[in-house]
Amino acid sequence: MSLFRLKGVHLKHCKNTAQMPPERIDTPKTVILPMSMHIGAPAEPVVKAGDTVKVGQLVGAANAKVSSPVYSGVSGTVKKIDEIVFSNGAPIKTVVIESDGEQTVFEGIEPPTVNSLAELVEAIKNSGIVGLGGAGFPTFIKLDADKERIDTIVVNGAECEPYITSDTRTMIDDAALVADGLKLLMKYLEVAHAVVGIEKNKPECIKSMRAALADVVGAEVKPLAAVYPQGGEKVLVYHTTGRVIEEGKLPIDAGVLVINCTTLAGIARYINTGMPLVQKCITVDGSAVKTPKNVIAPIGTPVKDLFEFCGGFCEEPRKIIFGGPMMGTASVDTDFPVLKQTNAVLAFAKKEATPPKVTPCIRCGKCAQSCPFGLSPCEISDAYKASDAARLQKLKVNLCMECGCCSYVCPAKRNIVQRNKMAKTMLRNYQISQKGGNK
Repeated sequence: MSLFRLKGVHLKHCKNTAQMPPERIDTPKTVILPMSMHIGAPAEPVVKAGDTVKVGQLVGAANAKVSSPVYSGVSGTVKKIDEIVFSNGAPIKTVVIESDGEQTVFEGIEPPTVNSLAELVEAIKNSGIVGLGGAGFPTFIKLDADKERIDTIVVNGAECEPYITSDTRTMIDDAALVADGLKLLMKYLEVAHAVVGIEKNKPECIKSMRAALADVVGAEVKPLAAVYPQGGEKVLVYHTTGRVIEEGKLPIDAGVLVINCTTLAGIARYINTGMPLVQKCITVDGSAVKTPKNVIAPIGTPVKDLFEFCGGFCEEPRKIIFGGPMMGTASVDTDFPVLKQTNAVLAFAKKEATPPKVTPCIRCGKCAQSCPFGLSPCEISDAYKASDAARLQKLKVNLCMECGCCSYVCPAKRNIVQRNKMAKTMLRNYQISQKGGNK
């Protein structure tokens, strides 16, 4: 069990917007809806240029087993079917909609009928809800499993990355919805025990969630140490249940279903209203942002509209990050849209954005001391440089969750986590070759 001792790092929390209730952005003039905002196959457009759409109307159908539908968050006219390039270089088909500013709701919106687990799974599939904590995995897939294997639900309310407070606001402002979503899952999965893990630096969240769950038998709120990456799936499961998820295994292999608190609120909202996932609460912050805020915006809103809503920039932004500063994705494109899994957009000025000078490794071991899984990044780096895939496997490189703790503590300022990513890719390619190729 020592492998899973709470290590990690103590970060500056920078939760500047934690006490700021979300503000709704003015309806954007244009939304850009990528057909892939989730893990799995892209959705397929079901509209064409010139079509009129309304809020909550389907614009992208999920035709594959692992996929998720896409709905419009504005009313207006489809301008074109286009492509944008994601950070990984992949071109993704998009539906571009010009808003009419009316926000007319689609006539077919009505609450789904749910009286069984099968109906709940189907409803969540139709809602377009994916892991809203950033993972983007279609939520219905998690529930469409052997429920006999699940005896505990773990709700992720850790929100351990700096700056991000969108989950914080969900637990404060929509605690009742989180509780309703949890009650649905407990009822239809027939699970008697649930734990909501929240870091101790969020006392208001702990208080509000305890009040919301007061009448839910078997549900508890567990305060957790405010140590990054407390919200990592394997870390969270261990510190809420004491169970270890071994390398290559999933939470269900340990009898656990893990779900984000905002995802639960989204499920309850859809079951109550029938309105699919069409908007997100996003934290807009960073040293270059004039007035940081939590903002509610239609999915597909260009991030430049979010920055404008927050008063623009107080300094020239040198780096824009989708997500948190530890695991987020850097971008230079302010026309890029808000995705389903976008929980923050951060803009940093020169001081914070300038990369530090990299010096040679001094073999101090701080990277290993900070790793939540006790991995040895130095040895992983050596094995990678030697193209020793067998050694990488022995070093359990696939346990790396790419949290960035190793890079954060490195006195030489080496981008260790990037080397770990490349090592994981090397091992994956080696394993494919050993099986005779990816057939």
